[in-house]
Formats: sequence, C-alpha cells, structure tokens
Amino acid sequence: MSSGTPQPAFVLVRPQMGENVGAAARAMWNFGLDHMRVVAPRDGWPNSRAVALAAGAGRLLDQAMVRDTTAEVIADAQFVYATTARARDLTKPVLTPEVAMADAAARIARGERVAVLFGPERTGLANDDIARAGAIVSVPVNPAFPSLNLGQCALLMAYEWQRAAGAGLVASAAAEAEGASRAEIEALAAHYEDTLDAAGFFFPEHKAEAMKLGLRNLWSRMALNAVDVRMLHGILRQMERQARRDG
Repeated sequence: MSSGTPQPAFVLVRPQMGENVGAAARAMWNFGLDHMRVVAPRDGWPNSRAVALAAGAGRLLDQAMVRDTTAEVIADAQFVYATTARARDLTKPVLTPEVAMADAAARIARGERVAVLFGPERTGLANDDIARAGAIVSVPVNPAFPSLNLGQCALLMAYEWQRAAGAGLVASAAAEAEGASRAEIEALAAHYEDTLDAAGFFFPEHKAEAMKLGLRNLWSRMALNAVDVRMLHGILRQMERQARRDG
C-alpha cells in the first residue's frame, strides 16, 4: 500500500531501460516517496531488470500507475513540473530543483495534487509533454555535459523534496479554492481548440500544430481553479450559441 503521506507523484515518461526505472524507484524510496507513475515504458511492464535494480523499493514498481499517455497519468494533478536539461521555446517559469520542490511543498500543503515529469533517457521530454506542465525544472549542471541519468535526476528531486518537507513546508494549511485538475484543463483546452479550429483560427495550415501547442502551453501556465474552468467553458458555450443564432 502507498504510505499515504502527501507528496508529489514522480512520472517517468517513456523510460527506455528497466534498470533506470529501478534506480529511480530506489532513489524515491530513499527519501520516503512512493507515488510512481510510468508512461509507455519501452521494454514493457512489469520489468524484471527494474525489479532487480530497485532492491528494497520493489513495492513502488508493484504499485506504480502505468498508462499509455502523459495526459492520462497526470489527469488528476493540479500542477505539473517538467524536468529538462535543454532550453525550450515554450514560455514557462524555469526553477531549480530546490525552488521547485519548495513550491511543490507549499502547493501540497494547500491540498493540491502535484506531479513531476522525467523524460526518456536518450531524448528527454517532448515539447508536447512540457506543454502540459506549469513550470520547467532545470539543474545548473555543466553546459558541456548537461545530461543526467534518470535515476540521478529522480534522486536529486527526491532529496530536494525531503529538504522541503523536513523544513516544515509540508504542513496543514487552510484550504483554498481547489485548483483545476489536468483532466479539467485538458477538456477546456480541447473545447477551445475544437471551436477555434471550426472557426478557421489555425491558419495557415502549416502553422496549425505550432499554434495549437502554443495555446496548450498558455492553458498550462494559468493558475485556474475548478470555478475558473466552468466559467471559461460557459463563456465559450454562450459565444457558440450566439454564433448559431446569428448564422
């Protein structure tokens, strides 16, 4: 069973080697984290090599949520961090691991659900994954050799989480308006994208995918709660109804 301790979910996106998944599980459990999620592991699931490297942390693998897409595995999260070593064209806050995990601790104390994305060993996270995150986490490493092993990256983030938790940043806090989940944000993004597509907004055609990615990135940067999402759906529905009447 999960420890039940409020904590971020660590999401391994399309991991390529079972050994690295096992090393990430071991790193997580070293610092009391047991909410592992896995997206489309290349070598299948369960993975005997992951179990061998996990050592005493094998139960994290047994209990891990495994899904085919990033959107599925973060659907319940209200804020997502994306770890990446490379500069991206997406406009987002860029945080160090220390700042990111302190921010995560504050969010979790308010009752939010938080996830941290880790990309494939060879390529890192795709822009489509990062577009779903509210902030980027970047480690100040040697620019001539910026790549971190998946297990190392998980260890670093888990260590900074434990520092934040040990500093008392994860404590009971007054509940605020509940943040919208990623599933709610995805539904809102799809509603606007479909409506704008029908209206011919995504033009010219060769720029459509980049425009859609930019719009999805915009939604992920906005601190929306469930009430905000309902209101934005309502605004668009009213505009659609008026357009039908006018047409």
